[in-house]
Amino acid sequence: MNEALWRQWMKDYGISGRWIDEAKAALLAVEPCWRLVEDTASVNRARVLRAFQRAQVTERDFFPTTGYGYGDSGRSRLEQVYAEVFGGESALVRWQVCCGTHAISLCLAGLLKAGDTLVAASGKPYDTLHPVIEDLRDRGVHYREVDLFWQNGQNGGEGNVEDIRGATMVLVQRSAGYTFRPGISIERLEKAIKAMRRVAPQAVYFVDNCYGEFTEEREPLHVGADLIAGSLMKNPGGGIAPTGGYVVGRSSLVEKAAVRLTAPGLGSAVGPSLGFLRLMFQGLFLAPGSVREALQGAVFAGRFFQELGFDVCPAWDEPRSDIIQAIKLGSPAALLAFCEAVQQASPVDSMAKPQPGAMPGYQHEVVMAAGTFVQGATLELSADAPLRPPFAVYMQGGLAREQNILACLLAAQRLSLQAS
Repeated sequence: MNEALWRQWMKDYGISGRWIDEAKAALLAVEPCWRLVEDTASVNRARVLRAFQRAQVTERDFFPTTGYGYGDSGRSRLEQVYAEVFGGESALVRWQVCCGTHAISLCLAGLLKAGDTLVAASGKPYDTLHPVIEDLRDRGVHYREVDLFWQNGQNGGEGNVEDIRGATMVLVQRSAGYTFRPGISIERLEKAIKAMRRVAPQAVYFVDNCYGEFTEEREPLHVGADLIAGSLMKNPGGGIAPTGGYVVGRSSLVEKAAVRLTAPGLGSAVGPSLGFLRLMFQGLFLAPGSVREALQGAVFAGRFFQELGFDVCPAWDEPRSDIIQAIKLGSPAALLAFCEAVQQASPVDSMAKPQPGAMPGYQHEVVMAAGTFVQGATLELSADAPLRPPFAVYMQGGLAREQNILACLLAAQRLSLQAS
């Protein structure tokens, strides 16, 4: 980082030299981790580029369609690229899928019927999936939760794989969500799927891939998953896709999700692309680099706040499987101060002051800081937290790591002033 930048931040934001010195020390410490992140991004960029080339993407594929969207070659080509990048037979990639919860819901509702059994193998899912699961139960789907990965907490032992016996579908949430523990690595996922298949060979293994795309060199379908889903407002949208979600996996399973999006007999054959295709193609192409920036920002935040005495998860030097950095702050006031700092560091609505409030799909009031170009885009720098113990904030995204560093400096200064 250039000395002129530090001086400019001190002038523009009133940041004290103490926090600048802490940031400089953190940057020196994280250099080896940043290089590993660069290596991962290079592998993923190469895979994405090759997928574009193999699909023979042309400028004509960016042209919009209207109405039913029959014969939309650009949409089909985009889905071909997604399938190859993520290791599936086919894909459903549509702007009509409005978020990650929507994409996951399509898969659950499309594949499960009365009498089937859904097992959440990574414990309680993210808050917004709870109403989806309740709807499934109302329709006669059996449901239970086990925790094969973190049964006894962040550093605890694994659960008993026998607990998934009889499952029709096994759901694994790769990201930790609002739990203070790391995401599930591809290596751990591979071992778990192999073990689970010995107990429930007939089950569909479905991974909620939100926040995890391109954080490692392999994706869940590369290690035995049958189906994955996620949001284009997170990693694979590259920070420029205006909306959308995706489902990738075995063709028969993807088509069942498509039927839930449209209607029986229509499935994936309909759905006009309107004017979104270019941004969806380009966002995917940019995604590995955008995820690199977010990961490097998260690594810095982990080191910076750990050195200031906060409990962070994952540790700054741990391998990463999602773009989320959790920081335990200990009080509602500290949560608000942190989120105010992230908002102040944003390019959009930097003057706004985040306030906690009720959010659709969440059990508790949530405070969210997100001065983003795309509403709700969490590959752009954002921070949010439910107002419940242990009052941890979940910082994610960042299209430019310098913005993450600035947000950390502003947060440290606000927290210090609040404590004094």
